[in-house]
Amino acid sequence: MPALPWTGTTIKYIILDVLARDGDGHCYNVEIQVRHYGTWHKRGLFYLARTLGTQLNAGDDYQELRASVGLHLLDFDLFTESESERQQAVWRFEMRDEAQPNISLGNILQMNLIELNKADHLGLPEGPLRAWITFFKHWQEELTMANVEHEPVKKAMSRIRELSADEEARRLAFVRERALRDEVSLLNDAKTEGQREARQEMARNLINRTEMNDQVIAEIAGLTFDEVSRLRSEIKH
Repeated sequence: MPALPWTGTTIKYIILDVLARDGDGHCYNVEIQVRHYGTWHKRGLFYLARTLGTQLNAGDDYQELRASVGLHLLDFDLFTESESERQQAVWRFEMRDEAQPNISLGNILQMNLIELNKADHLGLPEGPLRAWITFFKHWQEELTMANVEHEPVKKAMSRIRELSADEEARRLAFVRERALRDEVSLLNDAKTEGQREARQEMARNLINRTEMNDQVIAEIAGLTFDEVSRLRSEIKH
């Protein structure tokens, strides 16, 4: 039996959908399903079969085949018809004979399902699997996660905190950059406004002290004709 992700495999990360291979060459198709739709299991089986079919190149020996393991983490209850179904949250499907299920074709093709809500509610025995289920259901709850001792889960939480810290750093950098740009913009606006006031004062002086027409004053002061006309009207009043 190839080791599953919660029993020491060399898979590094389980983030949403993952296609991975462990140190022994076994292939894993890991998916999180958050919504129950009619064909999700067919999709899972299709990609699981593909991981098996793409392992060998032309001329390779069938002995080189390694197990293809599907792992679906379901954020919904799938099997609920009977009491026995409602009391089971972890499922493993292999190729077995219908009449004699103890006879199988091995575990070269294997589908594992974990109903996360049900597993969390039922409370599995202490161990790596329970730790991972706690992680997937309660990773945002610091007090709950503080009680988890499984080292891979602790590493996963540490990585999440690092990502959160990076996101916070990016947010603060954005805030600082925005504040700096706002300050520069305000300074430029003040400078522009000061220059306009100086030009308007020049125009007022030319209106009061010379016989220049508004068009000439506008060209000298760097204002528009309408601005100079408005200033002349204000002075007269």
